[in-house]
Amino acid sequence: MFLLNIIDTIGSTYPISRDIYNILGIILGVLTIHKSVYYAIGFLFTRKFKPAKKQHKYAILIAARNEKYVIGNLLDSIKKQDYPSDLLTTFVVADNCTDDTATIARRHGAVCYERFDEEHKTKGFALQYLLEQIEKDYGRMSFEGYFIFDADNLLNQNYITKMNDAFDSGEKIITSYRNTKNFDENWIASTYALHWIRSIRANHRARSVLRLATNIQGTGFLFASEIVKNGWKYTSLTEDRALTADAVAQGYQITYQDEAEFFDEQPTSLKVALRQRLRWSKGHLMAFAESGPSLFLNIFFGKLFVKENWREEEKNDNPKTFKDIMLSILESIRHRFASFDTLMQLTPVVVINIVRWLIVSVIIYACFAYTNGLDGKLVFSGNSWFAKLLIFLFGKKVVTLSPGVKAFFISALLAIFARIIYRIGSYLAKCWVAVYLFIVEKHRIKKINFWKKVLYTLTWPTFDIIGRYTIYAALFVKVTWKPIPHNSQITIDDVDTSKKEN
Repeated sequence: MFLLNIIDTIGSTYPISRDIYNILGIILGVLTIHKSVYYAIGFLFTRKFKPAKKQHKYAILIAARNEKYVIGNLLDSIKKQDYPSDLLTTFVVADNCTDDTATIARRHGAVCYERFDEEHKTKGFALQYLLEQIEKDYGRMSFEGYFIFDADNLLNQNYITKMNDAFDSGEKIITSYRNTKNFDENWIASTYALHWIRSIRANHRARSVLRLATNIQGTGFLFASEIVKNGWKYTSLTEDRALTADAVAQGYQITYQDEAEFFDEQPTSLKVALRQRLRWSKGHLMAFAESGPSLFLNIFFGKLFVKENWREEEKNDNPKTFKDIMLSILESIRHRFASFDTLMQLTPVVVINIVRWLIVSVIIYACFAYTNGLDGKLVFSGNSWFAKLLIFLFGKKVVTLSPGVKAFFISALLAIFARIIYRIGSYLAKCWVAVYLFIVEKHRIKKINFWKKVLYTLTWPTFDIIGRYTIYAALFVKVTWKPIPHNSQITIDDVDTSKKEN
């Protein structure tokens, strides 16, 4: 009797719970509606940079663990840059290597440090160690900026020149066009490749045009030396997300240079891909927990609660002009919106959605059905286009049941079935994103035969499906950093697109 009373009490809250569910859905929709605007801007525009007036001095940082098959090809592509070699110094940290990565790196002209630390294995710790060694031997501030690459990357011949154009314009953190050297190796690699291009079209291009802050994605980016004047502190599973959030909190723009293109190698093993995506998901949750509160405060208070400012603030005792005041207001608005935008990137919306669905649509509604029964409940329910298609094809199938245990379980099964229908519809709809990307980026995507494009279009949505379920798993699973194997023998001469432009 006690259990029945609990079920009845829970079920009685369904009408108000359903309203709260819908209101929360509307709020989340409003908070993310700006992403649709980004798509539109990204289709039409990207930021352009004038040729640099000055060639700046850079250090190139590469963290490598057992990368003997690919490290040489990256270093060769750096040597082939059309940028003055005396302004570039390449540093490699051979991190816990058991192969001859260090020997190969030195043979190809890099300054190589070896690190052995089995307790601190992330890429962030390797970069921290590398920058400590640079401080001892060169001084971190002896370089104007730092590039970060993964060992499997390859750089277009004009890559650093194009990034220097953006840096010379005054930008402090710059990311670039991420292409894939093994795009057509299999369907798993293609999902990653399309994901990176989608990020460019849906995020990077628009945010750079609007002078906001796009997100750094692990490799292929440049930052001013002032960012690491006090060392590197981003040692979590996803150091790129942590750096992004911290930079936005400090008030930095993170821009994008569309003309600087590099290539990297994508996983081809589902096991490796799942392991990597689980790490990304765990790091995403950690970054939200660590940086979410400060970004939230920034929205309302600007940099009032920022603990550290990398930049030396200029002291100016002169009275501010009206123009100075207006520019200050505009900068405050820009910074607050960038904080909001970055917070929404980090917020695990899929977790919020699954929790509210489980609580309201499954549990509370099942209790409601136990007490009230099911009266003409649609089998193909929901407002998705796929549900409407099924209704059109099979008619309005309904379920009517008297109150009781059967109604309890059938209502839960119907809720799960409706969720599956919604997800299938969403899956099929996302295939059009791949079609869009193949069309708008046809000059940069390597030539792939038609039937492979069809296959990759149909398999592409699995990238987001895997991301959804790995973030659910990351809530409960302990994740450790493990290296991703790279074996591709593709060189920059095989893929360099800058030669096509000349």
